[in-house]
Amino acid sequence: MNGSIRVSAKTVDDAITEALIQLGVTSDRLEYEVIEKGSPGFLGIGMKQAVIEARRKPEPEPEPEPEEIFTKPEKPEIKETKKEAPVHKKKEKPERKPRKEVRETKEEAEPEEPKREETVLAEVQDVTVQAVEEFLKNTLKAMNMEVEIQSEIDSDGALSVNMSGDHMGILIGKRGQTLDALQYLANRVANKHQDGYVRVKLDTENYRARREETLRHLAKNIAHKVKRTRRPVALEPMNPYERRIIHSSLQSDPYVTTHSEGEEPYRKVVVTLKR
Repeated sequence: MNGSIRVSAKTVDDAITEALIQLGVTSDRLEYEVIEKGSPGFLGIGMKQAVIEARRKPEPEPEPEPEEIFTKPEKPEIKETKKEAPVHKKKEKPERKPRKEVRETKEEAEPEEPKREETVLAEVQDVTVQAVEEFLKNTLKAMNMEVEIQSEIDSDGALSVNMSGDHMGILIGKRGQTLDALQYLANRVANKHQDGYVRVKLDTENYRARREETLRHLAKNIAHKVKRTRRPVALEPMNPYERRIIHSSLQSDPYVTTHSEGEEPYRKVVVTLKR
């Protein structure tokens, strides 16, 4: 299998994500074969990592673009405009109206770029911390998981909860979906026990930092592809937190821009070349 790489990780999904980063492609441009599905083992014993062999799908060279570039200058419309120009000079003023309309539509499209408003967080009370910890303990107990919980107030004023134990991959879920769902419920519990807005952040095995690093690498690779092919690239659907990471990673890039399309939970980031 020419140009292929072999990647191993805890799960097949993690291996696919790592392959996307190494090859610098999106999921629609990746071909892979599962060599080993992996196994969590029993109580950590006999655990096997998932292994895949991946490669890029061949990309056809865009041929229509050079044809458009050469056909435009060949249009003999310049001579006609020179002859008609003196007759219609007085009627050029009303033609400025559609130009204003175009500018307005561009200005309306710009707010699609996500601007995260700063939310003033309320001071987390002890009763809220106890309520969140009790909710998590009861939920994890129902999942037959023994997890150690450590809570603290981070530098942003949010309640940060770190969980540790065996088989935390189950708690994380596919691309962090289980962890995100549990975090959403924990936030609902916290905001029922006091006034003001309280934010709860759940993490385990440093997953949030690892996921952020993966997304930042992915964003740079996708930006490189957009510059090379001069075509927009749409990423797979992500939650608002992960979309913000992609936006912020490419915010200072002078050659590409980003915006979000679609409705939740299928909203995704699109990276395009700046005009």
